[in-house]
Amino acid sequence: MGAGISSPCVGLCSTTLGDRVCRGCQRGDDEIRDWFGLSADQRARRMDELDALRETIAGRYLRLVDAERLEAQLERHRIRVRPGQPPLSRAVELLRVGRDRIRDLSSYGLAPRAPFADLDAGALHARLSKALMEAAEWRRADDATSLPTATASR
Repeated sequence: MGAGISSPCVGLCSTTLGDRVCRGCQRGDDEIRDWFGLSADQRARRMDELDALRETIAGRYLRLVDAERLEAQLERHRIRVRPGQPPLSRAVELLRVGRDRIRDLSSYGLAPRAPFADLDAGALHARLSKALMEAAEWRRADDATSLPTATASR
């Protein structure tokens, strides 16, 4: 039996609702469609790019204070993350799932950056999510000419 195909999918595909970029994983609809046609190396590079995007954008809003606490909370709440996924990329998942229940980010090993210290987790997630979508749209437009198209065998 072969190894499973890795994916940045988080089980929330807004492209089925008409978005050109998924709100869950920040891949474009064409990238999602073509994912299984990419080689393992191409998929790994794409996941690294997506993690870097999330780390950069999340780093504008959040600081990682305690990596062990973050990991413990991710496990406690059974939030799906990938092995090797960077902490702030994981924090994006934590906020997506727990934004309405998180009262104190420090108990999750995170702290908001100074300009956002007065925001609750829900408002912080809304701003972070909007910034991620804008950056993902830009990434999609930039990659539109370089993404290989999968060929379907019939």
